[in-house]
Amino acid sequence: MNVLISNDDGVEARGLLELARALHEEAGLDVYVSVPDGQRSASGHGITLGKSIYVSEVKIDHAEKAYQTSGLPADCVKLGLELLRKEGIEIDMVFAGINHGGNLGTDTLYSGTVACAMEGSICGYPSAAVSVDHHQAKHFDYACELAVKTAKAYMKQIEEGTADCRTVLNINVPDRPKEELKGLKYTRLGDRKYIEIFINEEGSENLIVPGNFQYTGTPVHYTDLPEDVDVIANQNGYATVTPIQSNLTDHEMVDRIREWDLG
Repeated sequence: MNVLISNDDGVEARGLLELARALHEEAGLDVYVSVPDGQRSASGHGITLGKSIYVSEVKIDHAEKAYQTSGLPADCVKLGLELLRKEGIEIDMVFAGINHGGNLGTDTLYSGTVACAMEGSICGYPSAAVSVDHHQAKHFDYACELAVKTAKAYMKQIEEGTADCRTVLNINVPDRPKEELKGLKYTRLGDRKYIEIFINEEGSENLIVPGNFQYTGTPVHYTDLPEDVDVIANQNGYATVTPIQSNLTDHEMVDRIREWDLG
């Protein structure tokens, strides 16, 4: 079977290389890659309109073929699938990552990594996003193990004709050796709040317009939320798997707004 891997960290990211190796050597998949030509973190699910996307081929260990593009993460998946299809290569599943940094709670709305997996789902493929919760991540072994187990579960579903392409598995692992993790929890998305500030180009919080400003934020440490929330479980030393979907409908609210008589 064939897997397409994408990310938002670019072609040189260690997490990408670790995931390609694991899915090829341990899951037995033929690996194809389509990634941005540079850092695209926090780019969300944007796509490129009105201008061209430059694509070139690159060499990546354990990949049958690899592209890098000037586009956004979702572009990489959409375009990668099409380029491979033109060559007669049909992809069976899509993986994103391994991201250097967690993608938990409401951060999934900003995440280019999650956007890659969500684009795979929208295009009709079983998809998963895999992240290690540190921007200088060092420990990828357990994230790779979870990715391989997920890929094998997808392979079985594909063979049985029961694969659900509507749901993306969002996998997050603390940046610790496996033996230091408390375990694995199956979770729901929570809030991911930050102590947020903008600073000017000199590093001061004195914001004067016109001027150049940079966003920065420190994650809030939670103490009073249940551990079936991904943010809390990960904060407390657990790896998490959270099923998410692109359908953002608040079904309960549909019934409530009928009473507003907006028409």
